[in-house]
Amino acid sequence: MYQASDRQALLELARYAIEFGLRAGDTPTIALSDYSPALQSLRSSFVTLKCGRNLRGCIGQLEAHEALANSVVRNAYAAAFKDPRFSPLRAEELLGVTVSLSVLSARETLTFDSEQHLLQQLHPGKDGLVLQDEGKCGTFLPSVWKLIPEPADFLRELKNKAGLASDHWSDTVTVARYSAETFGEADGD
Repeated sequence: MYQASDRQALLELARYAIEFGLRAGDTPTIALSDYSPALQSLRSSFVTLKCGRNLRGCIGQLEAHEALANSVVRNAYAAAFKDPRFSPLRAEELLGVTVSLSVLSARETLTFDSEQHLLQQLHPGKDGLVLQDEGKCGTFLPSVWKLIPEPADFLRELKNKAGLASDHWSDTVTVARYSAETFGEADGD
């Protein structure tokens, strides 16, 4: 669990990256030495933007390859301006946008011999999943369980997100789970 001060610093960094992007059209550079050791550690993140209850952008990475503070800056900018599902964020939208962050744990590959066996291993509300097969990949953050609480439905929708048929199954399907510490402006954190 991140301390409240670290959570606040990350949310401020995300907001700064978006505001900087609106002014400069690029991702800002930050001085990592200005941040706590926890924010300098190698971690992966997702940044989710919403206008009201509607998704406005969500970008992240599953593999940690940079300091958490840098990951949040890059993903906040990308969620606001590079999510292919949405047009770039406009200045007049900024006040209505809320930011939430998910800091991911390392992935754990699951072992199963059938779809039913996989479903029995899932922890609704806790597991984020990465599903891969046939060169396709999709992930759902743990927060998606709020929208899709039933494991069979969750897996079916994840297959669709990956570009596979909802009833797809093969011996080459791989699934990994991860957890995420999620917090945001709307949470009052």
